Amino acid sequence: MSTKPNISGRKADHIDLCTNADVGFRAKTNLFDAVDFIHNALPDLAVSDIDTTAMFAGKHLKAPLIIAAMTGGVDRAAAINRDLATVAEDLGFGFAFGSQRPMLSAKSTAGYQVRDVAPSTLILGNIGVVQAKQASTTALAEMVKISGADALCVHLNPAMEVVQPEGDDDFRGGLDTISRLVDTLGVPVIVKETGCGISRAVGERLKAIGVEYIDTSGAGGTSWVAVETQRAQGERAGVGDTFWDWGIPTAASVAQLSGLNFKICATGGMQDGLMIAKAVALGAAVGGIARPFLQAHAASGIDGVYALAERVIAEVKVAALLTGSKNMAALGQAPLIVDTRLFRWLPKASPLAARLEQ
Repeated sequence: MSTKPNISGRKADHIDLCTNADVGFRAKTNLFDAVDFIHNALPDLAVSDIDTTAMFAGKHLKAPLIIAAMTGGVDRAAAINRDLATVAEDLGFGFAFGSQRPMLSAKSTAGYQVRDVAPSTLILGNIGVVQAKQASTTALAEMVKISGADALCVHLNPAMEVVQPEGDDDFRGGLDTISRLVDTLGVPVIVKETGCGISRAVGERLKAIGVEYIDTSGAGGTSWVAVETQRAQGERAGVGDTFWDWGIPTAASVAQLSGLNFKICATGGMQDGLMIAKAVALGAAVGGIARPFLQAHAASGIDGVYALAERVIAEVKVAALLTGSKNMAALGQAPLIVDTRLFRWLPKASPLAARLEQ
């Protein structure tokens, strides 16, 4: 393994690659293209009737949207995250930090101070399970406190790490680490992937230790294997090229977790409000969008972030209207048709399988 990294340099690489580089999945989609709503031509609703409020990690949101984890740990991230959090506060949805590993290893708070511009926003912290294993609960609780987070995402990223030039190769003890934090951290723990999705089998293991919140971060959007492949050389770059498209598509991950009673944030290739509406209809509580917000900020600053967020919320409302759904609970039961690409991922005994039509 390589010597340990300059973490700030890696975080800067991540911002550049996620903004400008070819780091999307090559062939695999997030499978929301395999989901269709059944149009309701007589919804008997006005757009103003639609209630988009949702709840996640103990906080009420005005819309089922989270700006998903991507940035932190470098001075450039500070302005980006403050703008993203400002929009989240103003429009009433959630915001997630990128990995807070620099707060543990380098005592860096760059990019992790947004509470002054987002006093009521749902803010999600973020740490890798390997780093969480190595840290005390006290240190992690202090990290959460300093950054003003309401909950802590513990990310699972083995595919990303084995390609990353400075990455970890030992993922033992992850379940025990999560169990420790669920029992002792004092804030909600959200288990998330980083672009490869979470299966039903993993979901069952997490449910057994008391996890309530899942962020799918499924395949079909930004491939973090691809991000690290762009940074890697030699054998790791070759391995990354082979596993570029590895993972469970986002819609399939939401479907896999059907019936396990998680509160789910569907992230992974989410582009618009229609995808979020489809995720809610499959069983998610909220949807997370990451790279499009980073790109909108790079192109047009905070105004670009406002424009994208307002459009996404409007699209959720239109999807609700066109399915005759007055609120997000009704949207969660809206009639759907899925094609065989998604249907084959469904657990046969799940309530979702019984509801859906092929």
